[in-house]
Amino acid sequence: MAARRARRLLLGSLCIALVLLQPVPAARSGPRSAPTGSLVRTFTPFYFAVEPADVLAVRGAPALLNCSARCDTAPRIEWRKDGTFLNLESDDRRQLLPDGSLLIHSVVHSKHNKPDEGHYQCVATVDSLGTIVSRTAKLTVAGLPRFTSQPEPTAVPRGGSAVLNCDANADLAPLVRWEQDRQPVPLDERVLQAPGGALIISNVSDADRGLYRCLLEGSAAPKYSDEAELSVLPEPEEPQPLRFLRQPTALSRLSGQSALFPCVAAGFPVPSIRWMRNEEELLTEGSGRFQLLAGGSLHIRAVGEGDAGTFTCIAESGNDTAEAQAELTVQVPPEFLKRPANIYAHESMDIVFECEVTGKPPPTVKWVKNGDVVIPSDYFKIVKEHNLQVLGLVKSDEGFYQCIAENDVGNAQAGAQLIILDLAPATAGPLPSAPRDVVATLVSTRFIRLTWRPPASDPQGDNLTYSIFYTKEGINRERVENTSRPGDTQVMIQNLMPETVYVFRVVAQNRHGPGESSAPLKVATQPEVQLPGPAPNIRAYSSSPTSVTVSWETPLSGNGDIQNYKLYYMEKGQDTEQDVDVAGLSHTVTGLKKFTEYSFRVVAYNKHGPGVSTHDVVVRTLSDVPSAPPQNLTLEVRNSKSILLQWQPPPAGTHSGQITGYKIRYRKVSRKSDVTESVGGTQLSQLIEGLERGTEYSFRVAALTVNGTGPATDWVSAETFESDLDETRVPEVPSSLHVRPLVTSIVVSWTPPENQNVVVRGYAIGYGIGSPHAQTIKVDYKQRYYTIENLDPSSHYVITLKAFNNVGEGIPLYESAVTRPHSDTSEVDLFVINAPYTPVPDPSPMMPPVGVQASILSHDTIRITWADNSLPKNQKITDARYYTVRWKTNIPANTKYKTANATTLSYLVTGLKPNTLYEFSVMVTKGRRSSTWSMTAHGTTFELVPTSPPKDVTVVSKEGKPRTIIVNWQPPSEANGKITGYIIYYSTDVNAEIHDWVIEPVVGNRLTHQIQELTLDTPYYFKIQARNSKGMGPMSEAVQFRTPKAESSDKMPNDQASGSAGKGGRPVDLGPDYKPPLGGSNSPHGSPTSPLDSNMLLVIIVSVGVITIVVVVIVAVFCTRRTTSHQKKKRAACKSVNGSHKYKGNSKDVKPPDLWIHHERLELKPIDKSPDPNPIMTDTPIPRNSQDITPVDNSMDSNIHQRRNSYRGHESEDSMSTLAGRRGMRPKMMMPFDSQPPQQSVRNTPSTDTLPAASAPPGTDHQDPEGSTGSYLGSAQEEDPAQGLPTAHVRPSHPLKSFAVPAVPPAGPSYDPALPSTPLLTQQAPPHAVHAVKTASIGTLGRTRPPMPVVVPSAPDVQETTRMLEDSESTYEPDELTKEMAHLEGLMKDLNAITTA
Repeated sequence: MAARRARRLLLGSLCIALVLLQPVPAARSGPRSAPTGSLVRTFTPFYFAVEPADVLAVRGAPALLNCSARCDTAPRIEWRKDGTFLNLESDDRRQLLPDGSLLIHSVVHSKHNKPDEGHYQCVATVDSLGTIVSRTAKLTVAGLPRFTSQPEPTAVPRGGSAVLNCDANADLAPLVRWEQDRQPVPLDERVLQAPGGALIISNVSDADRGLYRCLLEGSAAPKYSDEAELSVLPEPEEPQPLRFLRQPTALSRLSGQSALFPCVAAGFPVPSIRWMRNEEELLTEGSGRFQLLAGGSLHIRAVGEGDAGTFTCIAESGNDTAEAQAELTVQVPPEFLKRPANIYAHESMDIVFECEVTGKPPPTVKWVKNGDVVIPSDYFKIVKEHNLQVLGLVKSDEGFYQCIAENDVGNAQAGAQLIILDLAPATAGPLPSAPRDVVATLVSTRFIRLTWRPPASDPQGDNLTYSIFYTKEGINRERVENTSRPGDTQVMIQNLMPETVYVFRVVAQNRHGPGESSAPLKVATQPEVQLPGPAPNIRAYSSSPTSVTVSWETPLSGNGDIQNYKLYYMEKGQDTEQDVDVAGLSHTVTGLKKFTEYSFRVVAYNKHGPGVSTHDVVVRTLSDVPSAPPQNLTLEVRNSKSILLQWQPPPAGTHSGQITGYKIRYRKVSRKSDVTESVGGTQLSQLIEGLERGTEYSFRVAALTVNGTGPATDWVSAETFESDLDETRVPEVPSSLHVRPLVTSIVVSWTPPENQNVVVRGYAIGYGIGSPHAQTIKVDYKQRYYTIENLDPSSHYVITLKAFNNVGEGIPLYESAVTRPHSDTSEVDLFVINAPYTPVPDPSPMMPPVGVQASILSHDTIRITWADNSLPKNQKITDARYYTVRWKTNIPANTKYKTANATTLSYLVTGLKPNTLYEFSVMVTKGRRSSTWSMTAHGTTFELVPTSPPKDVTVVSKEGKPRTIIVNWQPPSEANGKITGYIIYYSTDVNAEIHDWVIEPVVGNRLTHQIQELTLDTPYYFKIQARNSKGMGPMSEAVQFRTPKAESSDKMPNDQASGSAGKGGRPVDLGPDYKPPLGGSNSPHGSPTSPLDSNMLLVIIVSVGVITIVVVVIVAVFCTRRTTSHQKKKRAACKSVNGSHKYKGNSKDVKPPDLWIHHERLELKPIDKSPDPNPIMTDTPIPRNSQDITPVDNSMDSNIHQRRNSYRGHESEDSMSTLAGRRGMRPKMMMPFDSQPPQQSVRNTPSTDTLPAASAPPGTDHQDPEGSTGSYLGSAQEEDPAQGLPTAHVRPSHPLKSFAVPAVPPAGPSYDPALPSTPLLTQQAPPHAVHAVKTASIGTLGRTRPPMPVVVPSAPDVQETTRMLEDSESTYEPDELTKEMAHLEGLMKDLNAITTA
């Protein structure tokens, strides 16, 4: 021992030396390892070697609770019972053993005195080190031994099975033992003991006869039951009915325990037992864990979570089959996936103890420090569900912290040690002085930005790091925040409380250590709207099956007296919330549904209004007896001695608890006082056997819960058959067979044999090309039609139908048919070869129900109604018929039908999926006759809020824009309706309350979004929430993304200065090809220009603009003063014989006025349809030459220039040419653009090389010798009403000077960047004198476009320039207009000839 301790001390010294040799970090070090430069203390092993386990004690007997703790220093052991320490020194019955265990010499327990029963906890303490507590152990005292049932005399045929009942109270059931003739009964695979205590013997032999009794061994003297004799009879000669002697019951087991499902059946021939799990065959042979024991009982070794489900015992004897079901629930005690780890830390630091647990049911977690429960506060917080965060460490926080997890089946603990280290003395060298001029430059409600200047001792401060210590005024617990990079002289302190005074101080550090602290700075955060905060410690518990009591405490934050509280509550799965006003701090809500989950939340009100809501607490009301009877009880007469009962559970919402079984009562109709009861499991059917022939019986069924029996159904009657059907021979030939061929399938329908006294158990359908023996399909005896699929078209098939039973197959009936060819899509009925009409036998099959309708009631419920033409006109059911409803959905395509029985003309189908199309059909059964399925009805369930979050959330940085990120995601897997939008939440603090996150809404079903103006080198967290018409779905998990550290070299130079432009201060993203206009603050190459260059450029632009305006005005005045005759001569000189026109490019040429034409012979044709079913169309301006831009006055330019900058996200202002905009109302003109393929490359990326004239600053000259394409960036929300219809413009070189092409209005409110823009490409005509016109074509990626409608919009209300006024004053004589019209008609013919060439 001494050698081991010496080695440990040597190892600790080496570790300290290694740690002290580490370099001092520049920034805050992690808390999990010992911070460098500290005086290191090692962690001390302190743990429990043995913890107490749950104990079942017997009154008067001793009980032992084990406990043993390990530490270098021997710990002091104490015990707590129900949270109170036991005084063991003066206790005569309880003794603390040397190893720490607790011994109770004699357990005391009575009806009114139970001092020993309870929860025990072992507490180990080492002075000056800390305290740890063990798991909690439950000591239960067994009740008085008593038998709830005693063995009864039993006679069993040789080879059969016997069950001797002996049920004791549940806690003593494991103590039951059996004796045969006063000798212990050995247990083996043939003889076993059921969990309740009953003895099961299979394959009984003469050696098993004798007197049996059971005994309870727990107490001082064993308690014996009555004796019962087991007699062995010879094997029966006649068949005996099949019945269950013991059925399986529901079990709940811990993971790793074994489970035993007893299942014993009697009958002759001796029944065989097989098992199914979750409707799948369970293989017991060769299985290591599943074993078939005596009589067919199932034993499962080491159950796991995957074994949970429904187990079905199927007993078969001859032709009889019986089933019994039971549920296996597997529970898992808490297990740690991640245990808390030991932590080194300094004072003022923040730490987090991590604890991750699993279990079933999910465990709850609480934290304990040195044996005392940690109460959450401002400095001790539970984060990420189970982790403990401690803020602003102080020396007293040292000790042992334990994470204690607990659920219904157990609890567990795991601990870790926290050591607060003292800083080592600084190394030799100068330390920095105090930072200077510490000020709060930005103060908000929940954050403060501090700035300061470097210390006087180091004015540059490039190698200094800073620690900012802060605390609430009057609180001694300081927190620390470190700067992220050396030289930083500012920091943002977040997650503060509103209207609270904080004290800040800053300490600089260099490589020698921390220097002097700055003077304390007091800063008060701003008050929030004076509303109450959330009410803390909201709790809810069910006080009865219909009421829940909710309590809470007064909110911690918020000014003003609380006037009242509003308690909101809502049933789980509903979307309607109810509320009640409460004056106090608790309230009991009554009138709730039984055994139903409700969510509750509380909002406090003061004079300013409602405050912050609490989180939701969910509680389930207590269970009760069912409030409604089972549904759809149907009776099916199987033979002369048995009737099969089938039913559905009570309606949803009326169970009032977990259904544990069903009670069946039945009687002869002639003797109503003689009632027989039968209690079954949770299965929804029961075969009642041993009935009398030709007798009418009445049945009713009631549901059971742990609270008792609910109301029963009405009595339903059925009469057993006079005689059983004959199964000594095969069935006769079916009475008819009809076939209906389709292209790849044949529908086969038939009617049963005429002699219905012979048992028919099914039908065999054989088919093949030329021979019916290629394929054989067997169907149920109730079925009357079948569709043979996957056949070859135009092929001759022979089909045979045979009825069969257990004796064999009957005489076949043949038919043949030729499938239709592929090309035959007609609805012609059948093409049948040799298909003579076969009369329907009597009794005829029943007519199927008609008028099937589906009425949608909710997101998971549809009511099916129908009519039955075989009933009287009042549709009243007076016989024992029942209906079978079946339904399915086609998503996925292989979904199987589900069925249910009903005794009325309607059925409520529940448990459907939201927003899903279902098809329904109905058939009717009466006695041995059934109809075919009815026509199908369809119904789509209502939408529901999304129940899963968006998937595959990814965040990437936008290339060339480090402040912009792109968020991508996929729709939720359970959208439950059409997604109408998403909400993106992002924050720099993943633990912040959700109302403190920034919200970015996304409209529509887009799956990508850009977020701009983020801070560089900062981690952001993103969550996304989907929305449909019913509300918001759950949020996705937080995704972290850190923005780049520095701006990229090609960043837009006005990013820093664009904060006030547009909505939200975000600049529009014009793409990487964006070239700013010359009038902006950017240089042509995208780099910032100096203020002098910008001013000089602005002066030049303004000067050029003024000179241009003056020149244009002078030319306009000169042109308009020419006489009419001079204009006539000018026009005449311009005409030629072939109709061509020649204009010089000189700006001095006088051009004729604009003429607007409504040419009735032009044709309006639709624009190419977008493949998107709901396309978002964009209009694209046709580029104009720079000479076409008409200057406007300064006031209008400033307005337009402001609008041009009003961007947010993907929105932008529409542009309108001032030349087209100055027109008044004009007639419409439909203009066919040329349909030739464009001769220029098309770019889908938005470009602003050629902005429309209305959005360009005065004097801006957009030179583009190639005729660059324009682009449209989407319509802005704040657009001027007069500009509601964007236009495209063409500048031709003949008298038809301009026309406007409107765009199809967009379907959505915003431009969708996922759709490519549609640029208008210019084409230049060949450079010869004839037809020298410039045409415009609309195309996308080289595709031709049909003619596009052209509509002239109303002019915007702008000030006219001198040129406008002069143009408007020009007048023309009628004959001049006629000539001009004729001339333009010739031009149009020429233009059409060019476009069609």
